[in-house]
Amino acid sequence: MIKKLDHIAIAVRDLEASARTFQQILGIPPTKVQEVPTEKVRVAFFPFGGAEIELVQGLGPGNPVANFIEKRGEGVHHICLEVDDLEGTLARLAAAGVPLLDRTGKPGACGQVAFLHPRGANGVLIELVQRPT
Repeated sequence: MIKKLDHIAIAVRDLEASARTFQQILGIPPTKVQEVPTEKVRVAFFPFGGAEIELVQGLGPGNPVANFIEKRGEGVHHICLEVDDLEGTLARLAAAGVPLLDRTGKPGACGQVAFLHPRGANGVLIELVQRPT
């Protein structure tokens, strides 16, 4: 079951510069900055209104985030929804015909993650996350 909005991710070219900008806007520093090798990204998280804003920078050419920025520029990249059972949610969505980018979970910055294809969600890339208990 989907529990809540977890975060909104913003693709950025320069994580440090963007983190300084968002720190000025929000008035708080990021609570977590880390590299996610499985996704080839660096991320910074800012808590906001019961969810988070994630700044995400692609590492290296050919990275999906770098490709996104090259095609569309910096901006909103995806929304993430927290689920209580990632594998069960993926099975339910696949059975309902929702196009998936990932059929199983993989390690992410906040737990096990999987992505839904944007063509099944009005052009919006959706990430699902199951946080550790």
